[in-house]
Amino acid sequence: MRAKRFVCCLLVTALLGGISLISCGNSSKAKANSETAAQAEEDFKTFLDKFTSSAAFQYTRIKFPLKTPITLMTDDGNSEKTFPFTKEKWPLLDSETMKEERITQEEGGIYVSKFTLNEPKHKEFEAGYEESEIDLRVEFELQADGKWYVVDCYTGWYGYDLPIGELKQTIQQVQEENAAFKELHP
Repeated sequence: MRAKRFVCCLLVTALLGGISLISCGNSSKAKANSETAAQAEEDFKTFLDKFTSSAAFQYTRIKFPLKTPITLMTDDGNSEKTFPFTKEKWPLLDSETMKEERITQEEGGIYVSKFTLNEPKHKEFEAGYEESEIDLRVEFELQADGKWYVVDCYTGWYGYDLPIGELKQTIQQVQEENAAFKELHP
């Protein structure tokens, strides 16, 4: 009887010891994975340089459809209609568009483009004339995979004042501009 009790105690001790080792191993693995993920986080400047110089790369780093749909006033002027902001409507962004600067125009207006939010995992870029509505707002997020993505955008191409009847024509113009961008920056 004592031998059975001794064997049972040994088995329980071995089992608990094994579980403890597995638990320690899992927490060490989780810590190592966490450290690897932190080391593998993409540098935003490197990402942005590549994003604005390669159409193919840019398309892979946008979470379509974007959070905010395109909203246009209907032809009757009494209601709105929304359209998902999809890949076909995306105007490719070059480095000149995403440059931070402040330009005083000859006519007297001041055009400002800058990051209005610059946090480690979230950034927002805005461009437009001072004391006026913005022409462009692009929202970037560092995702769980350690890579930066565009998750939302407002662009003057699809401004609220765009007549709904001109949406197809505007999409066509965007696609023509994109074709020119792709020639320079495949």
